[in-house]
Amino acid sequence: MRREETVDHNIKSAWHAISRMYNQQASKHDITTSIGFVLINIHSEEGTPATKIAPLMGLEARSLTRMLKTMEEKKLIYREPDPIDKRSVRIFLTNLGKRKKEISREAVLYFNNKVRELVPDTKLRIFFEVINEINQLAAREIA
Repeated sequence: MRREETVDHNIKSAWHAISRMYNQQASKHDITTSIGFVLINIHSEEGTPATKIAPLMGLEARSLTRMLKTMEEKKLIYREPDPIDKRSVRIFLTNLGKRKKEISREAVLYFNNKVRELVPDTKLRIFFEVINEINQLAAREIA
């Protein structure tokens, strides 16, 4: 079997192309794709518990720690103790963070709209079914 015929090669290749596209856009706004996705996953008004962000993005908590530190240094976020559970920390967006979140959200919506213009709904439904089955298979294999 040739590499181009493997499922993982095609998923990885597509993600790399998408990631490069997003990084090109993000760099114009002094952020990265990863930072943009973190911003999208933080509630704009109520903040989000730090422990909830990594699972929302499919990341390990350790991977997120360094990124949150960078985001804090860039003045995109700030941390506050959770008012209900004082042991927990909530991540909040600064005004700059909210602006960068909106830019990130618009980039994701733009790309998704372009895909939906190009690919018929029937094919997208099948794609979502297949990718969901692949995700489930991978999750069972690591369990």
